[in-house]
Amino acid sequence: MKYVSPTFMTEPARFWEIAPETWRMVIDTNVNGPFFMARAVVPHLMRQKKGAIINVTMNYETMKRRGFSPYGPSKAALESETIIWSQDLEGTGITVNEILPGGATETGMIPSDIPADIRARLLKPEIIVPVAVFLASDEGRRVTGRRLIATEWSPEKADGALASKGIGA
Repeated sequence: MKYVSPTFMTEPARFWEIAPETWRMVIDTNVNGPFFMARAVVPHLMRQKKGAIINVTMNYETMKRRGFSPYGPSKAALESETIIWSQDLEGTGITVNEILPGGATETGMIPSDIPADIRARLLKPEIIVPVAVFLASDEGRRVTGRRLIATEWSPEKADGALASKGIGA
């Protein structure tokens, strides 16, 4: 979003004001990038008869947040890709899941001059590591087509992830 507007956190941009090249860059990064990566790795994973594709997305509220085009639509598309790919790969030993940090996260995409009160509330990107490690583990490979939220994650919740099915949990 910082490429859409450096003030996106405080002053939402309207979709018709977004430069087409910026729209394409965000869609290429968040929709096409995961597709090309998954497409490249799946043949290798199929030969191994196992593997994990882990996408990183965001909460539904941000996908629908005023002024969050094209980022919101791009992450909604990634959610759809995750669901469809997990179904397409059913029975192959390859899982496809997605992780959400659980809130706004301090990444290189956040402008450096945002107000201190907002910056203080940002999550650290490392918050997704325990969930990613679980999904890449042998135990985690029993989970596919799931949406796991890092701020709500604990090893004790792994049983819940294994017990329920489908994205949207």
